[in-house]
This record gives sequence, structure tokens and C-alpha cells, in this order.
Amino acid sequence: MNERIVIVTGAGQGIGAAIAKEYGANGDIVIVTDLDENKARATAAQIIKSGGEAHGLLCDIRKQDHIQEVVTHIEQQFGRIDILINNAGVSRFKDLFDLSVEEWDDVQHTNVRSVFLFSKMAAKIMKKEKKGSIVNIASTRATMSEPNSEAYAASKGAIVALTHALAASLQDYHIQVNTISPGWIHTGGKEELREIDHEQHFSKRVGEPGDIARACLFLTDEKNQFINGENLIVDGGMTRKMIYEH
Repeated sequence: MNERIVIVTGAGQGIGAAIAKEYGANGDIVIVTDLDENKARATAAQIIKSGGEAHGLLCDIRKQDHIQEVVTHIEQQFGRIDILINNAGVSRFKDLFDLSVEEWDDVQHTNVRSVFLFSKMAAKIMKKEKKGSIVNIASTRATMSEPNSEAYAASKGAIVALTHALAASLQDYHIQVNTISPGWIHTGGKEELREIDHEQHFSKRVGEPGDIARACLFLTDEKNQFINGENLIVDGGMTRKMIYEH
């Protein structure tokens, strides 16, 4: 039994869909969750069409009962969870003086509380097997900012901190927990990008969803268990680029 049971949240489109498809191509059984059930099922259908096994499920990660229902359903159907990719999240860039407490709370609940809840519930299943891997998707905005990004930056910084705390708490169960912080990942058409966009990166191109998907596969490979509690920055070197104003 080589197939791993993999949950990918927010996998109806974009980076999440790319992650789900990468695991499907790897021969794993992928549980695709999304706020939009139709999109979750569409991603699952694409994996199945390519010869993999996948299941699309509705999950509003802001709701604890939704997360519990998904985890319970997977445990009942498969008896275990091997990998959890906490990808789902929202961004809200709004003038600091116009950002309401309700909007702030919604970003934190969606981006941070969901990671805590999903990790906690999935780890309860993982610890029975004394193995598992969790990857949380943060952002380079955890360590660098543009104006009007307070809610998003705070949530992504919290995910990085939560990751190493979870790694510490789950070590006795051999559950590794890591973060990936993507930089500029373009999910649209290549024609939307300019040459100057690519030139901002040491890698001479803007990132693609597949870059993050392959990083997830790397971190969750059992051979790489010694990587634990880390924040892997995948940004083509952009955050290492020194910029001077002339």
C-alpha cells in the first residue's frame, strides 16, 4: 500500500489545485477541499481523468464543524491521514484606517485559526500511526511588506510561528510540520506578465503554481523527515535581492 492519503485545502483553483494534481500524479489518494464544492469536484475530476484517485469535498475552513466533518469522513473511509497541506486562505489589502476589526478577524480566522484546527484534528488521526507530515502555506509577506497589508502579513507571520510550535508539540508522534512561503506566484496567463516582472527574480522568471506543488512533494517525502519546523522560501531569490535607489 504505497498510496498516501493527502488532504489539500483550497484546492479548487490556483496553487491548491496544482498541489493536488502533483500528488495525484505521484500516485497518492488526494482529498480536494474547497469553499466551492463544484471547484473541488472539478479538480478531483481532473486528477481522476489523468489516472489518479481523488475526492472533492466542501469545506469552509472558517467553520470548525466543517473541518471536523472532513477529517471524520476521511478517517471513516480510509482509516488514516498521511499528509495535510494547509493551503486555503484569503488576502485583503485595504487602507489601514479603513480596515475594520471584523475584516481583520475574518483574515485571521480564515488563514490562521483554520491551520490550527485542521492540524490539530488531522494530527489526532496521524498520531495513531506515529507518522505524518503537515505543510502550511504562508508567504514571503511574513517577513516583508507593502502598504495596506497588515491583516494578511500578520496572518502569514502567525502561520510561520505556529508551524514550529506544532513541530515541537507533535515530535513524539513523528509528525513533521513545515511551512512554505511562496513569493510571486502567477496563476494567470503568461501573456499577462512583463519582462521586467521576470527580471526581478534571480531565477529570471515569475513563479508558477507547480513550483510550490513540487516543494510540497519534497517536504513530505519520507526521506526528508529531518527537515522539520522550517520555513522554506520559494521565491526565485526575490527576497534576497538587494535594491538601491539611483
